[in-house]
Amino acid sequence: MSDLPSHAGVVIVGGGSIGCNTAYHLTKLGVSDVVVLERDRLTSGTTWHAAGLVVAGLLKSEAECEIYTHGRDLYARLEEETGVPTGFRAVGYLQVASNEERVHEMRRVAPFMRRHGIDMVEISPREVQELFPVGDVSDVLAGFYIAEDGRANPVDVTMSLAKGAQMGGARIFETTAVTDIVVRGDRAVGVRMADGHEISADHVVICAGMWSRQLGAKAGITLPLQAAEHYYLITDKIEGLPRDLPVLEDPKTYTYYREEVGGLMLGLFEPGAAPWKVEGIPETFAFGEIEPDWDRVGPWLELAYSRVPGALDVGVRKLFCGPESFTPDNAPLVGETPELRNCWVACGMNSLGILNGAGTGRALAHWIVEGVPPIDVTGINVNRFTRHHATPAFRRDRTTELLGKLFGQHFHNEAPKTGRNLKRSVLYDRLAAAGAYFTEGNGWEQPDWFAPSPAQAKIERLSWFRQNWWDWHAEEHRAAREDVIVMDMSSMSKFAVEGPDACALLSRLSCNDVDVAPGRVVYTAWVNDRGGFEADLTVTRLSETKFIVVVGENSHGHTEMRMRRHIGANEWITITDLTAGITQINVHGPKARQLMQRLSETDLSNAAFPFMTAQEIDIGYYAVLALRVTFVGELGWELHVPATQAVQVYDLLVEAGRDLGLRNAGMQTLNSLRLEKAYRDFGIDVDNTDNPIEAGLGFAVKLDKPGGFIGRDALAAIKAQGVPKTRMLQFLLEDPEPLLYGNEIVRLDGKEVGHLQIGGYGHTLGGAVGIGFVALDCAVTPEIVEAGPWEVDVAGERVPARAALRPMLDPAMERVKR
Repeated sequence: MSDLPSHAGVVIVGGGSIGCNTAYHLTKLGVSDVVVLERDRLTSGTTWHAAGLVVAGLLKSEAECEIYTHGRDLYARLEEETGVPTGFRAVGYLQVASNEERVHEMRRVAPFMRRHGIDMVEISPREVQELFPVGDVSDVLAGFYIAEDGRANPVDVTMSLAKGAQMGGARIFETTAVTDIVVRGDRAVGVRMADGHEISADHVVICAGMWSRQLGAKAGITLPLQAAEHYYLITDKIEGLPRDLPVLEDPKTYTYYREEVGGLMLGLFEPGAAPWKVEGIPETFAFGEIEPDWDRVGPWLELAYSRVPGALDVGVRKLFCGPESFTPDNAPLVGETPELRNCWVACGMNSLGILNGAGTGRALAHWIVEGVPPIDVTGINVNRFTRHHATPAFRRDRTTELLGKLFGQHFHNEAPKTGRNLKRSVLYDRLAAAGAYFTEGNGWEQPDWFAPSPAQAKIERLSWFRQNWWDWHAEEHRAAREDVIVMDMSSMSKFAVEGPDACALLSRLSCNDVDVAPGRVVYTAWVNDRGGFEADLTVTRLSETKFIVVVGENSHGHTEMRMRRHIGANEWITITDLTAGITQINVHGPKARQLMQRLSETDLSNAAFPFMTAQEIDIGYYAVLALRVTFVGELGWELHVPATQAVQVYDLLVEAGRDLGLRNAGMQTLNSLRLEKAYRDFGIDVDNTDNPIEAGLGFAVKLDKPGGFIGRDALAAIKAQGVPKTRMLQFLLEDPEPLLYGNEIVRLDGKEVGHLQIGGYGHTLGGAVGIGFVALDCAVTPEIVEAGPWEVDVAGERVPARAALRPMLDPAMERVKR
């Protein structure tokens, strides 16, 4: 301990794959004053017993592909740099599909992965058998193979990274347990060891694996991750088994298979997993194992053996059980914590710490050094969760399904089954009685669609094709375009921003001009210094000193964090989260005014209540804040109703709208309606690596507004380049049968030029519709967009499509502004 410094630029807590990767990548950026503190020995937590798979799986975002390919490529060359072997061997990687739905899913994903540097190819069952001769593939319909993927030795990889970090100036201390993060005000300023020794630091990084939650909690940081039992079985030697046998993954058996010292390793990711030590991970646990529960995993082992029945003829060398930590959505926790400035995390790797450690460490290193991450982090940002996600009961319940969900077959509309009812609107019972089928979004119970009766509100069979609820959803869509709908949008995040400096703060953050007259609603983007999105939202001015900010539920934590972090030292601003107390009821459709006027004495005419304005109106007994905005492309209002009056207001709307064809509408319909209008949604269609100019939102960027805004110069430089070479377009398939969900490859004149970010079905337009970026060698002009020819790849089939820069539905906004 006497060799410990008193200060370091960056202190990293944890010496596993993630800690050493982060240290290594910091030194590659020229940051040499890095200290890694490991409580025991390097790799002693969970890294030492990892399977070392370096295989892609199914990746469905650009960020996931970039994280993966960086690690694969780094591990393949790292020994040349450090002299320490990683054990990486490109033995190949096989995924098998034994039903038509899985084949279809794989065919959807494979072109996207190929576009992003992962050469996944479809092969026949015969070729699967040749590559994996020990397997029974009699039920396999197709295989998907990546020759460049393989396996590495987890301990060797970590030691090689540690050596590389030390070569760059980093210092690593083992048997040095950090007990506390030292906090001053709202900042992390260092760490404290058990003997009281402190190291001050400019940045503290928590890479403590399954201990991260406990360490963070001491400093008031919420890190919802939970350890679970993870099993793999190693057989005795199997005669003739190739050393370079490809890694095989099978969602049917929830098992991966690879060679291990002449035998087979069967690794389980079974449904119904067992959480481990919910109360807290023992501080002294190191290189530890968990006593296997043979009774629980026995049936899953039997299923695993069904893929390799010949392995039953040899003995079992070892049934290993060790802990791995998982997060509520099976995505890592990365970034600066909302609770403390200069405190960063990279943990919750969901058993993929070797696989994704390098890419995650690289992203975090750039984020720390440059202030902006180099990849889309909307899906991994630590600020996406609430304290409720970290309670013992929630962690205990949700963890049971995480392993199976990570490894099993996937569907586009599959929601978690456990840990539900975290957040419920006060309208929940009314909606359930109306036939709502609830999905889950960011902890909220959200109506996905409505059946004719509660008894029919169930999914008969998950599918990538039309499901049993399709026609009911289509009726909701048509009601919005022809009559009127009511939607419970209580999950939308709502903040009151008040004080003499509220306008200054929001003006600084907003690309659009929000210094407007009271009663105006402004749509705006928030961007970072490089012009990349940080939010898209509405700002409503209620008075000289009071504003309401409304943003999607997926951006709740990020939006609040961004506002609070940008309050100046001498500014007086109060930010209040109103979400739980305000029920948001949206009323939209051609008959929305007719319905609302039946219940209100307020003049709701277009002249008295124009588009993008807000007023307090009466609805029956109740005073309600009404915003005339839309995310569906129709006349309507967003009603902000106190929770104590929401049920009454909803009942009034339903009763008054019976003869107008009023229908409840869910999230499926919200998506289909907004895609017909090509409305953007941060965190889904656009992210922190995209900018408003290329995304087609230049109309909401006021480069000349007084005082400017964060990112103004970056956006001005992009705009000065003229018509962009990368632009977001709307696409409509000419064949009405195929469906779009996102990540489908877009071709112009036969050449790959981009992919869709999101897809849905345009029941008014008459086909599947989506939006996505295309990148050309020249400016993406209206003439090029109009001329085409365009095609979209749907599960390997090229489908002709139309493309447009302006919304295909109501480009003149006549329906909205009527």
